[in-house]
Amino acid sequence: MSNHFIKEEKIRFQHVDYAGIVFYPRFLEMLNALVEDWFEEALERPFATIHETNGIPTVDLKVQFKKAARLGEILTKHLWVTNLGSASMVCGFRFEDEQGKTCLEGEVTLVNVAISKNRESIKSEPFSEDMKQKITPFLSENRL
Repeated sequence: MSNHFIKEEKIRFQHVDYAGIVFYPRFLEMLNALVEDWFEEALERPFATIHETNGIPTVDLKVQFKKAARLGEILTKHLWVTNLGSASMVCGFRFEDEQGKTCLEGEVTLVNVAISKNRESIKSEPFSEDMKQKITPFLSENRL
């Protein structure tokens, strides 16, 4: 798993529903936070600056909810790349509880896009060679 980007997240009251388990859209917010942290911490491309001229929208998302996560638990979130194209990449992800049991897993397809100055047009744009070199260490054969 050395080629995984890994972060921990504590399940807070803001994440849960009346039953005390993570409300499913909050898992997707946690996934987006994981992608954002990966871009900032590992790829040196923080969203605070990337969105001035570019974007990295999600164009496909496959999610399987495997086990409830509860208030107070710590999740370990894993992200890796299964396919790197010229302007897109497919990332696998898995969220595990403190016993290593999978709560959530899936794949997300991200596309590198250029945004026009007037913000009226968006089109895919190939990753730079520098960005491909930063992404490559996270490539893994590990598919769900």
